[in-house]
Amino acid sequence: MTGYLVAFAAVTVLSGSARAAEVNDYPTSARAEYVFGCMKANGETRQSIEQCSCSIDVVASLVPYTRYITAETALSMSQVRGNLSAQFRTSEQATSAINDVRRAQAEAEVRCF
Repeated sequence: MTGYLVAFAAVTVLSGSARAAEVNDYPTSARAEYVFGCMKANGETRQSIEQCSCSIDVVASLVPYTRYITAETALSMSQVRGNLSAQFRTSEQATSAINDVRRAQAEAEVRCF
């Protein structure tokens, strides 16, 4: 009986770790950068630290990190002048990723602010 409980506990912990890894696939530096930018926009207070930290947690739970990077790159490149930036402004994949992140940020604003 105890063997079954130990096996069950091990499976439960491992599956929980796998889910946590899926949700926590954003590196610390990306989370910190998001929080710093958020605080610049919302004030550099203790309350904004809490709200901005909550916001990136919500975004990370809704948008995979690779999708977030696609959106971040597209937004950054769309500010560059010339032909290269036009590819990012007109790309369906980039536009879709940006929209996903914006929807996640809207949800984060409802939940956290």
